[in-house]
Amino acid sequence: MPAPVPSAPAASQERYVIPNLRNACRILKLLGGRSDGYKAADIGRTLGIPVTTTLRIMTTLHLEGLVRKNGGHFELGPVLIQLGNASLAGTEIRTAALPILEKLTRQIDETSHLAIPCDDRSLIVAVQDSPHPLRAASRPGFLAELHCSSTGKTFLSFLHQNRLTEFYTGARLTRRTPHTLTTLTELKREVELTRKRGYSLDDEEFNAGVRCLAVPVYGADGQVAAAIGITAATVRFTRERIPEMAKAVKAAAVELSRLLGYTAPRR
Repeated sequence: MPAPVPSAPAASQERYVIPNLRNACRILKLLGGRSDGYKAADIGRTLGIPVTTTLRIMTTLHLEGLVRKNGGHFELGPVLIQLGNASLAGTEIRTAALPILEKLTRQIDETSHLAIPCDDRSLIVAVQDSPHPLRAASRPGFLAELHCSSTGKTFLSFLHQNRLTEFYTGARLTRRTPHTLTTLTELKREVELTRKRGYSLDDEEFNAGVRCLAVPVYGADGQVAAAIGITAATVRFTRERIPEMAKAVKAAAVELSRLLGYTAPRR
């Protein structure tokens, strides 16, 4: 089972770090957050890497198939698809979740998905599509921003609740729709509400006309290991259906948590 979030390297490990290998990793993470890619100069400016160093790293990544060029922009490369699929195939939590997602989708007739925390993003690792022809769910491998996705809000609320200031002080939060929360004050209020009701809600904040709801999944160590969510068009997933959907997703999350060895504390 994956760790909830990578821990910062101990000081004793820092002396073994290869700076430009770390920069290459930072570049790949940056590219993973935007589908239309970046120019090399923008990558260097965003990450604070000298332009000549950025160009050398990008050339190496390109030759290895880890990035590709599309006009003047760099995007993630095809080799990462193979690596990502191999990683997902070996993810224990994904294997355990698949039949639960299938059952949840049959029950609510909407798309369900599983995500795990990945640094300051939410990584979709499994999707069970609804039978409806109109679907808006992200695909496995997609990295969603935390502040405007239901699984991301789950991680903010139940895993990173003490790191909000670290994540967002001085940061510009992407406004994806008119409903997106874009201030630290709004996020703190949302985290408090999410923790109180036990589920998170993306109320047309990532995509207009789409509503999502997610619930935390706990591992044997009592830490949040993943989140189960559902995605549906607002014409079907109306506000009136939120209690019904929340109950179904909570039940699925409890079942998966139990399979992972989690024992809920006695009340």
